[in-house]
Amino acid sequence: MVSKMSGHSKFANIKHRKEKNDAAKGKIFTVLGREIAVAVKEGGADPANNFKLSQVIAKAKANNMPNDTIDRGIKKAAGDMGGVSYEYVTYEGYGPNGIAIIVDALTDNKNRTAANVRSAFTKGNGSIGIPGCVSFMFDKKGQFIIDKEECDIDSDTLMMLALDNGAEDFLEEEDSYEVVCDPDNFEEVSKALTSAGIIMTSSEITMIPQTYVDLNDELAMKGLQKTLDLLDEDDDVQYVYHNWNE
Repeated sequence: MVSKMSGHSKFANIKHRKEKNDAAKGKIFTVLGREIAVAVKEGGADPANNFKLSQVIAKAKANNMPNDTIDRGIKKAAGDMGGVSYEYVTYEGYGPNGIAIIVDALTDNKNRTAANVRSAFTKGNGSIGIPGCVSFMFDKKGQFIIDKEECDIDSDTLMMLALDNGAEDFLEEEDSYEVVCDPDNFEEVSKALTSAGIIMTSSEITMIPQTYVDLNDELAMKGLQKTLDLLDEDDDVQYVYHNWNE
């Protein structure tokens, strides 16, 4: 399936995130540092033999994390096998007007994280639900975002390269391309794009809403933004997915 102009520009969101203040950049570095630690402990410190680590390193560089910070994180994780242990945990719930929200966290204290996430939902007039209550509204996919200005090949060539190597969808925005694949094909598609010299703004396994919901009520929008801001400020929270049509 090939699509044009999806209308939900992940590229615009990434650019906005990169332009945030130093405090926001610090949060991104904390998130990536934890991902590096988990990747090293799961697959070793050599990115050539640890695909997950190589992906996190690429993501870190795309977010302007200094190389020495990345190297320190890898060395610390490799030499600190008995140190802090992080685990992944997912929460699902509803924002105002039934907006579906999924929160992925990486934490060394599940009680603390659960309390903070619940508080973020409550303060925004939302509520935590049971596991599975909203995830059926999303599709888990591999997603690659490519800046048109950094891509030397034309859209048709890029599309065929992606589709020939396991991608299932190709979308063209005004200033970016988006390649979508089944999570099982993520590594194959990633290696094909990298081998072709494609620079990716973002490459990750993500949750894509099947449909988006509009909010026209100002109070509801303020409540939802409050929840999203509180989650964004929490160092334990890695990623937040929602179906609000911003």
